[in-house]
Amino acid sequence: MDREKQKISHPYYKKIYFDILTKKYPDKLNECNKILSKEELSVLDIIQLNQKIFGNDEIFSENQRLRSYDYESIVKILNYQKKNKLSNTQLSIHFKMSRNTIAKWKSKFKV
Repeated sequence: MDREKQKISHPYYKKIYFDILTKKYPDKLNECNKILSKEELSVLDIIQLNQKIFGNDEIFSENQRLRSYDYESIVKILNYQKKNKLSNTQLSIHFKMSRNTIAKWKSKFKV
């Protein structure tokens, strides 16, 4: 079977984050309800939830190397750069990622 035809299943993030919020951080549940009420969560929504729940330091220290982005998220990030007229360096600081990754995306996707 071709890789393109395979359906990749993702974890059910809504349930995972809802359980985390109800059990460990019930005070932050109202703050995150807007994101959790969406039909589907994008990679950027998940990153935003992580920031709201755990804070910036815990997220970016260990898990930064293990992130993967889908096409829609990459396009959103590159459009954010265009809309706000940011350089690759400024965008990399904002999203806490490598400038080389952004440059690679720009050449590959030409958004």
